[in-house]
Amino acid sequence: MNDDLLSRAEAVARQAHRGQVDKAGFDYIDHPRRVAANARAALVADDLGDDESTAVVAAAWLHDVVEDTSVTEDDLRGDFPAGVVDAVIAVTKRSGEDVEDYFARVRANPLAVRVKTADLADNTDPARQARLDEATRARLTEKYRRAYELLGL
Repeated sequence: MNDDLLSRAEAVARQAHRGQVDKAGFDYIDHPRRVAANARAALVADDLGDDESTAVVAAAWLHDVVEDTSVTEDDLRGDFPAGVVDAVIAVTKRSGEDVEDYFARVRANPLAVRVKTADLADNTDPARQARLDEATRARLTEKYRRAYELLGL
């Protein structure tokens, strides 16, 4: 894997998410870190080339920066290969977007499917879910069940 590209993706994610916390009050950057780790672990069983493998892990680090921070698609296009940015944009939810349209866009990009699968694996982790109140946990459990269904998993 291209360690320079992965280091840049991590640095952008860390800077962009600085000061953010998740629903349980933990540093938000821990989520992209776990998603990147999940994506990397899933690659062990795959036969992707080095460039695609790097793109998946880099996009995992960056998967929430356009959606949740001031980083724009143009910012990313200036710093990262098209495959990385295309995957990030594919997993970026647009305001008012229908969930079926969102998942159709994700499914159309094989790298984005890998990133979203790694994202869902972290979001549905029982240890992470246990930190949430019961109402939030129930709402998110249904949301993520539907997400897996719409991804065809």
